[in-house]
Amino acid sequence: MVVVMRSQANDADVDKVVKAISEVGGDAFVSRGKNQTIIGLVGDVTQFTELPLHAFPGVEDVIRVSKPYKLVSNDAHPRPSTVWVGDVPIGRDTMTLIAGPCAVETEEQTEGACRMAVEAGAKILRGGAYKPRTSPYAFQGLGEPGLDIIHAVARDLDMPFVTEVVTTADVETVAAKADMLQVGARNMQNFQLLKEVGMAGKPVLLKRGLTATIDEWIMAAEYIAHTGNLQVVLCERGIRTYEPATRNTLDVSAVPVAQSLTHLPVIIDPSHSGGKRELVMPLIKAGIAVGADGIIVDVHPRPEVALCDGPQALVKDDIVQLRETVVRYAEAAERTLPTSDTPRREGAWGRSAAG
Repeated sequence: MVVVMRSQANDADVDKVVKAISEVGGDAFVSRGKNQTIIGLVGDVTQFTELPLHAFPGVEDVIRVSKPYKLVSNDAHPRPSTVWVGDVPIGRDTMTLIAGPCAVETEEQTEGACRMAVEAGAKILRGGAYKPRTSPYAFQGLGEPGLDIIHAVARDLDMPFVTEVVTTADVETVAAKADMLQVGARNMQNFQLLKEVGMAGKPVLLKRGLTATIDEWIMAAEYIAHTGNLQVVLCERGIRTYEPATRNTLDVSAVPVAQSLTHLPVIIDPSHSGGKRELVMPLIKAGIAVGADGIIVDVHPRPEVALCDGPQALVKDDIVQLRETVVRYAEAAERTLPTSDTPRREGAWGRSAAG
């Protein structure tokens, strides 16, 4: 069950609802958005139905949610949310391209890749400073020096950027510089990390785990929302199947399914799913066709010497095709590309993110 407070409700109104729930043995979790506050109720629903919650001061509506995820469910929030990364929207009305190097290697490589991303029409940059890898001998990222590099390049290009955070100890450091925090596939069910990332107050890009069900993926998003941070974007990045022809299998069906269950934006990662440069463009087309709200891709000026995931990175010769493909398919899907004058239209509980 979810209690939606009026925009004019004050802290005292919220406290009265929380106290009433506690007195009947339930738990109340408050999520404060920019325009509205919602209170998620956990416990025996029959206890809550006996309370005259509609009559409490400041209460606008009381919604019964049958799904195990209360805050990110579209039962509680029928209108799809738009998540703002700086001044860039990710939501149902737009098609947002995120691009950059999979890993930050050097200043020259990062700047070159990010300029390629800008040329391709990207509105948000990506670049990994911390890289969780399957092998302990693989490149693990530059850490904080890499974070400084992508931060400097993004600011020079006047662009927001997203980067992965791997451990709870790094959340504060990364959040101080990044415009959006990424939780990778391997950490999707690292629940303590999800909590810490949520409390950082920045938008979060949550990738689906290698073998996670859609419900598990959305429940992971609920952990973030549970901290009061509803600025979550889901990313379908491919799941592990029996098929060895691709690095992972891009589950395009997950996009409309997740959108039917939650109000959160859903994007795809054609680079990490296909794992091969020649598969990226076809997967982009498929993702846009099924209704993805955005795309995140790897680009690299010299992928043959890349320290991480070179075979999947798009090169300079692909940039024009990438830009034209996104524009053409977004138009066919009746999506607009974000611009500097895109009007800020947030969901009821959306919040803007400072760059």
